[in-house]
Amino acid sequence: MNIKETLYHKLTEIVQSLYQLSDQNDPKNVSLEVQETNPDHDGDFTIVTFPLVKVLKKSPDLIAVELGDALETQTDLVESYTVLKGFLNLKIRNEFFLANFNATKENFGKISKKEETVMVEYSSPNTNKPLHLGHIRNNLLGYSVSQILKEDGYNVIKTQIINDRGIHICKSMLAWEKFGNGGTPHSTNTKGDKFVGNYYVEFDKNYKAQIKELLDAGQSEEHAKKNAPIIQEAQQMLLNWEKGDEKVRNLWKVMNSWVYEGFAETYKRLGVDFDQVQYESNTYILGKDLIQEGLSKGVLFRKDDGSVWCDLTDEGLDQKLLLRSDGTSVYMTQDLGTAVERFKDNDIQKLIYTVGNEQDYHFDVLFKILKKLGYHWAENLYHLSYGMVELPEGKMKSREGTVVDADDLMQEMYQTAKEKAQELGKLENLSDVDKEKSYETVGLGALKYFMLKVDPKKKMLFNPKESIDFNGNTGPFIQYTYARIQSLLTKAKYQEKTVSEYPLNDSEKELVMNLSNFKEVVSKAAETLSPALVANYVYDLVKSYNSFYQNNPIMTQEDENAKQFRLELSSLTGKTIKKGLSLLGIGTVDRM
Repeated sequence: MNIKETLYHKLTEIVQSLYQLSDQNDPKNVSLEVQETNPDHDGDFTIVTFPLVKVLKKSPDLIAVELGDALETQTDLVESYTVLKGFLNLKIRNEFFLANFNATKENFGKISKKEETVMVEYSSPNTNKPLHLGHIRNNLLGYSVSQILKEDGYNVIKTQIINDRGIHICKSMLAWEKFGNGGTPHSTNTKGDKFVGNYYVEFDKNYKAQIKELLDAGQSEEHAKKNAPIIQEAQQMLLNWEKGDEKVRNLWKVMNSWVYEGFAETYKRLGVDFDQVQYESNTYILGKDLIQEGLSKGVLFRKDDGSVWCDLTDEGLDQKLLLRSDGTSVYMTQDLGTAVERFKDNDIQKLIYTVGNEQDYHFDVLFKILKKLGYHWAENLYHLSYGMVELPEGKMKSREGTVVDADDLMQEMYQTAKEKAQELGKLENLSDVDKEKSYETVGLGALKYFMLKVDPKKKMLFNPKESIDFNGNTGPFIQYTYARIQSLLTKAKYQEKTVSEYPLNDSEKELVMNLSNFKEVVSKAAETLSPALVANYVYDLVKSYNSFYQNNPIMTQEDENAKQFRLELSSLTGKTIKKGLSLLGIGTVDRM
């Protein structure tokens, strides 16, 4: 326990013994708070007494004095206290800060393992186009949540399901057949996923031209969209795929293989990976057995046309189609089957879907149907719903080819970091290899931090120029502080050792408390599935360190004990920054 937790524990014991509260007035139920004291007031921690006023029917100042006296006399934690308008400000004995720091240092990197496995699904792209800016937020969120859960002690399985079949795939395939002239990614020197994506855009261009011709010929828009020859050919190709047509299947395998090669390059540069991969072409028939099970249980019902539905009106929703009248399944059927399969094939206790908030309704329905079907683990399904990413120029459109390509964006971030570094001229003594590593780490760190510092639920506006600023709440600002610490430790020829006695000043105490809060922040981030908590913690830690660094001489410090303690503080801060950034998928460099 850190000082704050220890103090809270002592406080609850004292309140109970002092006032003999009944169970319903247990201090834990009265929401007592221990806060770090406002810098404008004396003290290290503040206890807010107002929640006890109603229970004890005493003035807040009197309660504060009674608690202050008890904490001072009955514990060895408190050195002195002051009372200000019902707020009890406590000054903690120096030795506890030092002990807290040494315990934090000793326990750094130690993980208390939980006997629980969590599966996190993210990415799950379509194989008709390259990954774009929206996929970047999805991948970074899913990967970061996985890392945070691991750090909090969970076993984690990272997975994705690739949408590798359907009309959208056939559109790219048909356009390649018509307009590709036998070209390949290799022959055209084009990345595989981009090569296939170009034909998805080409299809849409020709489809729109045909619709215009039919409109000009007098057809209604509805009929023109249905009757355009190219869409009818794509629909026939899909039917041929479902029948197992050898020619169509072979083309499908080849074009998908091009896409997977492209995806692999993007994932590698983005720094994300997966433990399992599923393919919709293998899972789309899953769930049909569940339909029969649901019908026999009376959970589902069949309409006169033969279609199967689930009535969710008692859940505040509507009726949901699960099987068409011709016996074909829908996305919901497939997702039901995939969820059951995942719990059958893996010993998992929780499944998290990282999917944008436009699918909120879909997952609400999915979870409710699984509960109706009697799967107890449906209580442990969670939709990590996140807001869309927009650019200063507005929304992106895949069919029109106006999306921000993930590869292009990563390259732009790398290039911007390179230009900044060359402008500052701080990497001149490094080898070309080390320079390149620095440009890449800083550029992608800027991108990742900007994406993850925002609460997942919020829609966000991504501005590449803002993200790479070396000042403010940005990745490069944090990475720069880490590099500064490494430079300091190298110059000081730092060797780790424990300082047993040293009087801490206020900025040192603040830094010690920030460092001791790291595990608590990670646990909270794991509980809420919010990497933003870790990102903003690291930013606050960096601000706290920079304030400490400016106000406390280290290299020029004549008192060897003070110098050593400040180096110890700097070292643990550097380790914590590096660990915090790694949970966000962000690297560090020793020179910037």
